[in-house]
Amino acid sequence: MSRHTDRSAAGVAALAADRPPRRRRANRVPVVLLLPALLGLAFLVLPVVGLLVRAPWSSLSDQLTSTEVWEALRLSLVCATAATGVSLVLGVPLAWLLARTDLPGRRLVRALVTLPLVLPPVVGGVALLLVLGRRGIVGSWLDSAFGITLPFTTTGVIIAEAFVAMPFLVISVEGALRAADPRYEEAAATLGASRLTAFRRVTLPLIAPGIAAGAVLAWARALGEFGATITFAGNFPGRTQTMPLAVYLAMESDPEAAIALSLVLLVVSVAVLVGLRERWMSAP
Repeated sequence: MSRHTDRSAAGVAALAADRPPRRRRANRVPVVLLLPALLGLAFLVLPVVGLLVRAPWSSLSDQLTSTEVWEALRLSLVCATAATGVSLVLGVPLAWLLARTDLPGRRLVRALVTLPLVLPPVVGGVALLLVLGRRGIVGSWLDSAFGITLPFTTTGVIIAEAFVAMPFLVISVEGALRAADPRYEEAAATLGASRLTAFRRVTLPLIAPGIAAGAVLAWARALGEFGATITFAGNFPGRTQTMPLAVYLAMESDPEAAIALSLVLLVVSVAVLVGLRERWMSAP
């Protein structure tokens, strides 16, 4: 009888071991964590709510159809798109260099690439002036040899925006390259493809989602750039005055116009988040 009981108990234990574990019930959040969490959420959400509440909805159409607003919006879109193009042309090869080669001092190079992420934008603008200004290290040579002046021009806006936006693209593309299986490139090489052909026809399609995500992030960062732009390119309507600079200028003379311009940038930011929801906002 005892042997039969032991066998039955052993069988029940084996069946229990084979069963998938039940999900544990979610523990209640301690009050000591819930209160600061709610305060943090309110701290982040209330400014946006305040912007929506205080928006001049009745005169919003008049504010957004003014010539100054459309000129600033057009310039912002053109410069942000051009800065993203510069970031793609220069950033994708740089990301490949960091992810696929044993570059000496690679950690230092990566640190230098990500430096604009933590560098105050105004400091970045000053650094650009010291290098590309008329008396800068490179700018003086450009001015004397070719008559090219970059500061306080639309080209200067593009350079300033690309300087602060390119690290976002490089980080995203490098992560995609590290996640991609290099054996596909090796297989293409065994079939006679050159490294450039393998990169163009094998690697790029594999990392296309990472490139797209990095390009969107870089574009959004370039669109919202303020500090480096106003320092290196100035604030001239129709030439260097982008949307963030127009908001700053309108706050002094027409707060309602500043709110209307801020709403446009808010809509763009929300659109970027919606476009990247699968990559950055999906819950595990």
